[in-house]
Amino acid sequence: NEGNEYFKEKDYGRAVAAYSEGLRRRCGDAELDAVLLTNRAAAHFHLGNYRSALNDAIQAKKLKPTHLKAIIRGALCHMELKNFSEAIAWCEEGLQIDSKEKKLVEMRAKADKLKGRELEGTFLGIQTGFSTLCQGRAVLGPDLLCERNIKLVLEPSDEEEEVSDGLAEISLDGFHSDSATGAKVHLDADGNLNWPVLFLYPEHEQTDFTVAFHENSRFIDHLMVMFAELPPWDLEKKYLPNNLELYFEDEEREEMYEVNPEHTLLQVLQHERYFVKAGTPTVLVFAKRSPFSKKYFSGKKVHQL
Repeated sequence: NEGNEYFKEKDYGRAVAAYSEGLRRRCGDAELDAVLLTNRAAAHFHLGNYRSALNDAIQAKKLKPTHLKAIIRGALCHMELKNFSEAIAWCEEGLQIDSKEKKLVEMRAKADKLKGRELEGTFLGIQTGFSTLCQGRAVLGPDLLCERNIKLVLEPSDEEEEVSDGLAEISLDGFHSDSATGAKVHLDADGNLNWPVLFLYPEHEQTDFTVAFHENSRFIDHLMVMFAELPPWDLEKKYLPNNLELYFEDEEREEMYEVNPEHTLLQVLQHERYFVKAGTPTVLVFAKRSPFSKKYFSGKKVHQL
């Protein structure tokens, strides 16, 4: 009930927290847990956390296979993540339950139309978009960042743009300009910052985009939700929450820093060599001890936080 009140007020961050607390009580009522998961999925969806929303919808559907709201939410998430084949499958599953459900009928047609299209834009282009957004970011007040010892870079230099070209080939699965233009660091009612955070998976040329990452949240907490279910591109089933390594890049020195997943976002942002570029923190994610990561880090200097 508390979560529903927050949801009505469009305070989706607190709604997620309330639904999560309900789930932690482990009531043993599958019906109620399915509702809590579906509602939390909706809150995550409105925050732009589509992977987390999808995982909640998957768990809700497992508990109650005929839960139409969970199926609709899961299909919507797949649409946002550009997983059009999966979106079609979810729509068809829902239409078997209710063949006249308008949302599913319309979404099924749209997914068919979009299926197979290549994603437009590059990571560099999105960074430029964020740069533009950051010009008006002073509404937060520079003191908020200074007192936290966070270093913000608004406009990349020519040299930095050349370095960023190395990421330009990463496809933006689950991250497109519509979400980017609405993504701004914001101050919540408790005086804490919530950041948009971009996760890059170089091995698979994929990304995740979390719109509201609370500065005092740990990375492992996000990973546990994001990878509660394996992503469709992880055919080798390596991307498990406890089998992941996180890094950020010091582009100026061309060095890498390994991030402790137990650390909070704020702890990482406060590192002396972390610079928030174009308005959004970025983290690279690798499977532990994978041949790809060994090759990727070959010849590079890596520091541990």
